[in-house]
Amino acid sequence: MQPKIVRLVTAVHEGRVVAFDAHRGLGVVEDRDGTRYDFHCVLIADGSRSVPIGAAVRYSVVPGALGRWEAGTIATVPPA
Repeated sequence: MQPKIVRLVTAVHEGRVVAFDAHRGLGVVEDRDGTRYDFHCVLIADGSRSVPIGAAVRYSVVPGALGRWEAGTIATVPPA
């Protein structure tokens, strides 16, 4: 019997994209408190697989594949 995989979703966070490598599809968001979370482009909510560096985003924090927390359901926030 295989173990059941459960993905926990936490509250919505706000931050900025501080790094994104389009070729690899990997990026990093930084929360308002300075905490950084890695993400993969498949977790970008609009399906674009691309997000500009410096973009304001909302995201959830989910358990990652390597046992670390990562950003998930990443959505850009339109400028005010």
